[in-house]
Amino acid sequence: MSNGRLALACHIAKLDYMSPGLNRYIRKRPYLERRQVLNIQSKPKLAKSNRTVKKPSRTEAEAAIRTLLLWAGEDPDREGLRETPARVARAYDEFFRGYGEDPVAILARTFEEIEGYDEMVVLRDIRVESHCEHHMVPILGRAHVAYLPKTRVVGISKLARVVDAYAHRFQIQEKLTAQIANTINDVLQPRGVAVVIEANHQCMSTRGVHKPGASMITSRMLGAFREDPSTRREFLAMIEQRDGAPI
Repeated sequence: MSNGRLALACHIAKLDYMSPGLNRYIRKRPYLERRQVLNIQSKPKLAKSNRTVKKPSRTEAEAAIRTLLLWAGEDPDREGLRETPARVARAYDEFFRGYGEDPVAILARTFEEIEGYDEMVVLRDIRVESHCEHHMVPILGRAHVAYLPKTRVVGISKLARVVDAYAHRFQIQEKLTAQIANTINDVLQPRGVAVVIEANHQCMSTRGVHKPGASMITSRMLGAFREDPSTRREFLAMIEQRDGAPI
């Protein structure tokens, strides 16, 4: 074994603190260079914090929801609200299931029998359902994802699942866009990645400035999509909104 491979093997052996999915992904790919391992390792998977946060029990969560009902001026013991704390806790399991998903592991299985295909792969109009981390209200829209494969591709459903894994967390749209693009780029190592998200934010449509109908567009262009204007134009033309297409 060369000194470089030995150093990489030693580095991989120390990744026990990382997700099982990422460990499996790296161990199955001995061709990865050390810098690629470091790039993948440095990719944030979950919300970072300088302290350890203990997850409350479901009973504690339901009690907190009951407190919010009281704060709103309601009687949580009346018939219509009696089961609401339990319902909301179950809904949160669904809304924020992304915290329990590993986007890197989702992309771990790829296909190399592609007959030399090296043109753009675009998946457009992926439904985005997220929640604003500032006001805890919905962000609803759609994402468009593209990449230029180098030697391998991934199943298209996996691209949608990566969008969901990051969207089903508390988010701001800028960070969501970057997370999706960075993960696809780090794992697939393509020639380029592009992500565009269009969304409505209920934190500004149902409160505050009250601007229903306003939408926010964010983009993240990497590799050829950033460096080559013609590639970027081709992608943007492909995702151009159809007449009457709802967000």
